[in-house]
Amino acid sequence: MKNIISILVIFILMAGFKNDKPAYRIFDANGDKAKYSKLLKEASEADVVFFGELHNNPICHWLQYELTVDLYEEREGKIILGAEMFETDNQLIMNEYLEGHISGKSYKKEARLWPNYTTDYAPLVEFAKDSSLPFIATNIPRRYASLVYRKGFDGLEELSPEALKYIAPLPIEYDSTLNCYASMLEGMEGMGGHVTQTLPMAQAVKDATMAYSIAGYAADGSLFIHYNGSYHSDNFESILWYLNKYKPGLKIVTIASVEQESISDLDDEYKNKANFILAIPEDMTKTH
Repeated sequence: MKNIISILVIFILMAGFKNDKPAYRIFDANGDKAKYSKLLKEASEADVVFFGELHNNPICHWLQYELTVDLYEEREGKIILGAEMFETDNQLIMNEYLEGHISGKSYKKEARLWPNYTTDYAPLVEFAKDSSLPFIATNIPRRYASLVYRKGFDGLEELSPEALKYIAPLPIEYDSTLNCYASMLEGMEGMGGHVTQTLPMAQAVKDATMAYSIAGYAADGSLFIHYNGSYHSDNFESILWYLNKYKPGLKIVTIASVEQESISDLDDEYKNKANFILAIPEDMTKTH
């Protein structure tokens, strides 16, 4: 009788797991399931961690926060945060808020925050504030990225020395054959749209500026955690291509985020996209 009861308990537990609906799964580059503990260990040993997110996905933002807190503990507080969502000319405003010199109201009014800031990025900024951590605004001011879209890299030559302080050093090196940029043009052609050669250039100047911003802090004994749209670090290109030029030899760990109909296995198209791939059901609730 005892054995029968044990078998029934095991059957019920197995049935429960079978019917479980996980909110995410982590895979390694080869598509094998990976535990969070493995991700945490490898990330804690890196110089730079790129957490590639889907901007409106709540699982990405939740795991960003959890990983940041855990890395803070693993590295005994020696971490630096940085993000695509904040532009270099707002670093002073960010610093003044983190150091308590200006109110949250002033900060939110002046820092050109993304619409989903309150739900998705404020927890990270507040953690940095409470923990006395640097938070680096890494991205190029959008007006200069727009300038590149209109005039190409030549447009940057028109800017003042003051403006150029907020951008990666000129001239911006650019490889149009990199998949991250070539695919943008191919996508426009496939949709029958007008192909604008300057579109990937505008993306590249963002990547270059983010890489240059990170390079100024990386490998100083602290772990730099960077939050960005997954496309800015997928396939070890984009920001990583520039960062490896500005500061070669860094130990980098990347996380890509993808959505799939089923997350029982990783779709083949997402393998080798990053060191770790965060797979999320495609019907997941969105934050905006």
